[in-house]
Amino acid sequence: MWRGILVLTLLAISTFTADAQRRQINPIPFAHEPCSVLDGRPCTPSYCSPLEPGPCIPEIDYPYGQNLQLTIESVPAEADRAKYQKPDHDLDTIGDLFAELRTCWSPPSDNARAGMQMAVRFSFNKAGGLIGPPRLTFATAGVPADTRTTYLKAINSSLNACLPLKFTSGLGGALAGRPIAIRYVDNRELGR
Repeated sequence: MWRGILVLTLLAISTFTADAQRRQINPIPFAHEPCSVLDGRPCTPSYCSPLEPGPCIPEIDYPYGQNLQLTIESVPAEADRAKYQKPDHDLDTIGDLFAELRTCWSPPSDNARAGMQMAVRFSFNKAGGLIGPPRLTFATAGVPADTRTTYLKAINSSLNACLPLKFTSGLGGALAGRPIAIRYVDNRELGR
């Protein structure tokens, strides 16, 4: 009888060890490991079809990151023209906010430079106004100071012309104080 208990104990220990080795957590972020709701480990939920041989892992396309970055081009690509349409309602989503910010941009006409890029960072308050002036975080290397100043003035005047933005109470509360980074790209063909 003791021999049977010893064999069962060793079998249980070896099964537990093998199970622990097989279920190690993958250290790679967003690594897909199918699981069940009954598993006691972190994993990616999956769904299956009886016609498919293995688990079907859903790929989730997150449209916006946590840091609210936006690129605004002076001449948008044909595929992006819809993103540059001003919303006809109070801003309720981040997509609405980005569309509004895109429509606000008017690049400088004098002292402009083809290919100029400039990035600024700022935050909104709950009422849709700026919390302080936009802070310059990047400018194309080798550009004269007067050209940088011209673009920074154009950015400030474009933003001020649109303010205050009309947020819904939900979006205003969610965005208040969160940093927004915008990269302006002057992709116009100048001097031709």
